[in-house]
Amino acid sequence: MDDEQRSQLFELADLILAVARHLNAAKEADAESGSPLEGAVMRFVDRHPGATVSEAAEATQMISSNVSRAVRGLAQKGLLRRETDPGDARRARLYPTPKAAENLRRLRDSWSGLLDGTVPDPGETGALIATLHNIETRLVARSRDTA
Repeated sequence: MDDEQRSQLFELADLILAVARHLNAAKEADAESGSPLEGAVMRFVDRHPGATVSEAAEATQMISSNVSRAVRGLAQKGLLRRETDPGDARRARLYPTPKAAENLRRLRDSWSGLLDGTVPDPGETGALIATLHNIETRLVARSRDTA
C-alpha cells in the first residue's frame, strides 16, 4: 500500500466515524439508547432473530460475558427477550420485542430524516449501501481470519 492509498483509507475511516457521531447524536434524541455494546447486540439480534449469545458475541467481536451483560440490560429495558432453545435447554435464543420494533421504527425515521438530501443522486444510495456492506463483510472476515 502506498502513502496516497494509506491517506485515502484513513480519510474514509475518519469520515465514517464523523458520520457515525452525527447519527449517534440523533439517536440519543429520538430513540431509547444504551451502551455501544448494547447497540451492537441489538443490531445483530434485529437482523438475526433467534441467535444465541455466542453467535452475537462472535458477530460483535466481544467476549461472551460482556455480551451476556448487554443481553441482560436489553432484556431489563424490554427490548430483548430470551427463550430457551428447544434443542438444548442450556442455551437461550434472543429475539427483539415489540418495544424494540417501535424503537427501531423511531430510529429509522430519525436517521432517514437526518440523511434526507445528503446524497445528491438518490440512485447513489444503493451503491453506497453496497460498498459499506462490502467493507463490513470484509472486515468481519478479516477479523475471523486473524482470530
